[in-house]
Amino acid sequence: MPPNPAPPRVLTIAGSDSGGGAGIQADLKTMLALGVHGMSAITSVTAQNSLGVQGVWDLPPEAVRAQIRAVADDIGVDAVKTGMLSSAPIVGVVARELAGLGAPCVVDPVGVSKHGDPLLAADAVDVLRTELLPRATVVTPNLDEVRLLTGIEVTDETDLHRAAAALLALGPAWVLVKGGHLPGDAVDLLTDGSTDILLRAERLPREHTHGTGCTLASAIAAHLARGDDVPTAVRAAKTYVTGALAAGFPLGAGIGPVDHGHLTRAGTV
Repeated sequence: MPPNPAPPRVLTIAGSDSGGGAGIQADLKTMLALGVHGMSAITSVTAQNSLGVQGVWDLPPEAVRAQIRAVADDIGVDAVKTGMLSSAPIVGVVARELAGLGAPCVVDPVGVSKHGDPLLAADAVDVLRTELLPRATVVTPNLDEVRLLTGIEVTDETDLHRAAAALLALGPAWVLVKGGHLPGDAVDLLTDGSTDILLRAERLPREHTHGTGCTLASAIAAHLARGDDVPTAVRAAKTYVTGALAAGFPLGAGIGPVDHGHLTRAGTV
């Protein structure tokens, strides 16, 4: 029998979460659930659990570069997702490597963990703005990351448009401003500057939300690798994340993870 064709290939460039709820681990679980082949370039190792981040150790930039090149030169890449990049040298290396890949890239500009632990050095923020965001097909900041990147404080739904305009000025093709921390319905704004799409969903009263941002960005990348355009990919990713969030479960003594395998457990795949 002939071999099965390879599925679409997605590379995540991010930190490792030893608790398995976010970071590289969440990315690879999401990619598997959505039918793509996940590959990884680890930027940092964290000692992390449901209570927070106890330690962070960055890999040398050359190690990050070598991982990216090993994957790209042999296997190939149909889409990229970036997460925790930690330091200015790592952000710079990733931006330069992405320039040669020619694949759509989803940038999750991770600044702090779910527990408030800093995951991006202060001197890396400007490199992220000037070198990485211009490479992004989609950038997916939450409201804290909007403030970090633009200085804009989003307090209501009308501020989403102002924040998105400021982010688009930094060079990404599309911006998805995640308004999940606003009161009322969960409202996100997706825009490329000419098309505005408001994604509104009923707020789920859930405690176990660890890994939500990583999961969303990875799901978008998976759908882009499968050939979807950006609006279609974002809508499909939102549907997946909403299901994962609804199925989140307690783990440890703190914030539990979303359920990346909810589709399988629900019998829909």
